[in-house]
Amino acid sequence: MARQIITGIDIGTSQTKAVIAEHAIEQGHFAPKIIGTGLADTRGLERGYITNGTEAAESVKIAVSRAEKMAGLKVKRAYVSFGGIGLGSIAASGTIAISRADLEITDRDLALALETAEAAIPKAASLNKKIINTIPVEWKIDGKPAWGPVIGLKAQKLEVKALFIICLEHHLGELIKAVEEAGVEVVDVVAAPVAASFVTVSKKQRRVGCLFADIGAETLSIIVF
Repeated sequence: MARQIITGIDIGTSQTKAVIAEHAIEQGHFAPKIIGTGLADTRGLERGYITNGTEAAESVKIAVSRAEKMAGLKVKRAYVSFGGIGLGSIAASGTIAISRADLEITDRDLALALETAEAAIPKAASLNKKIINTIPVEWKIDGKPAWGPVIGLKAQKLEVKALFIICLEHHLGELIKAVEEAGVEVVDVVAAPVAASFVTVSKKQRRVGCLFADIGAETLSIIVF
């Protein structure tokens, strides 16, 4: 069986970091095993903005090469975290009628509801912006809050309140360009504070509510659960 490798890259204002993990199963659960890390001083960034793509790409190349040396393999693709002052969020809601004749809610209904919510975002708020993460905050069936999964339940209407994490489109393009210039294909992009919260905030803390602050060299990002 081929090894399943996952690589993450974080380009901060001060440091660029790369981590390589191998997909592993321990006691029936997914448990990524870190097999390589790399760190380099960041060049070509100011307050999270890329001001010199060539220098930023070189920082990525150095961090990735150090992680590759530790892991003993070549990185071809990676997930990239996005931070900086261009990062933000906006909430919107969408409502649809259930598509099936038996009124059972399916994955398709969930996707359509989220598309409707995205379409409800004011044009002025989304100008020159790109959505990088979509997070359902609350589901309602026939106007009543639904606790837990809604797939399989029956209703006439499905409503979702969603949080859309957005960023400046041109800055995202420069970020992806810098990583690809370093010879690495970008699989997907995730907001930096969201990525950091996955390994810092527990499931219980997310459930009861908390505030997570990511304090960088020149920028501060906050995410609220």
